[in-house]
Amino acid sequence: MRLLVVCLGNICRSPMAEGALRARLREAGLDEVVEVDSVGTGEWHVGQPPDRRAIACAARNNVDIAGLRGRQLSRRDFEAFDYILCADRSTLRETAALAPDGARERCMLLSAYAGQGEVEIPDPYTGGTPEFDYAWELADGMARAIVGRLSR
Repeated sequence: MRLLVVCLGNICRSPMAEGALRARLREAGLDEVVEVDSVGTGEWHVGQPPDRRAIACAARNNVDIAGLRGRQLSRRDFEAFDYILCADRSTLRETAALAPDGARERCMLLSAYAGQGEVEIPDPYTGGTPEFDYAWELADGMARAIVGRLSR
């Protein structure tokens, strides 16, 4: 199974969610059967590492995302991934609008895939440590719920 996490720039929420998912999958012994990647809808940060605050936040939670690099959502992603999981409704609308026929139903909020309803992960980019910690708390909780679901 292949999961793709999407946010706006691929430097805050989606790399944190990717890191959380990878860590929780590894803990559950599912990292060999579930592949995770992340992208942004925008091109501003292609090739760049995650925001230093996102890296620090993940590190405080014993997850290393420093080696990740930003990339932009492409049409190939809709073919390569089983589910396209978005951080917020705006990203979901934009992603679904780019999706070819037959792929839109695989685009959803990360929280919906986690079985947690329609919860958005707010963009912490203009905030500080508390906003990054809150985004991590949400993303990691969703990652734990997804791994629990996949473990059953």
